[in-house]
Amino acid sequence: MITNISIVSVFVKDIDESKRFYVDVLGFEEKDDITLDGGYRWCTVVHPNQPELQVSLAIPGPPFPDELVTAMRRALDAGGLNGLGLSVDDCEQTYAELTAKGVEFLQPPSARPYGTEAVCRDNSGNWVVLVQEAGRKVVAADFA
Repeated sequence: MITNISIVSVFVKDIDESKRFYVDVLGFEEKDDITLDGGYRWCTVVHPNQPELQVSLAIPGPPFPDELVTAMRRALDAGGLNGLGLSVDDCEQTYAELTAKGVEFLQPPSARPYGTEAVCRDNSGNWVVLVQEAGRKVVAADFA
């Protein structure tokens, strides 16, 4: 029986730089960082409020085929990959704090039917969505 989600992967350009971003800027904590035989690196971070969910920071590579790795690297360079959706208590305050730390925002805090949302990029160009939820059920008509 499946009990929860335990690992999600985010493709990054540089594991060390990405780990610093997620830990020093976003407030995550390092969980694992090991290099296995053959040079494969397993690096995960966790949010202190949700330590059961590991975020694997991975560079595109084997076992993916070369053409897919090339496409993923192009997508990273173009800022075209999704990253994480993060819940926040106060979107305006989090936006101000992260802006002061040099985070690049694509969208400042904006009202949406589901709450207040801001969109930024991690240091590999992945989209990261910050959401302060409205606390109500959303229906399709809310977006009309």
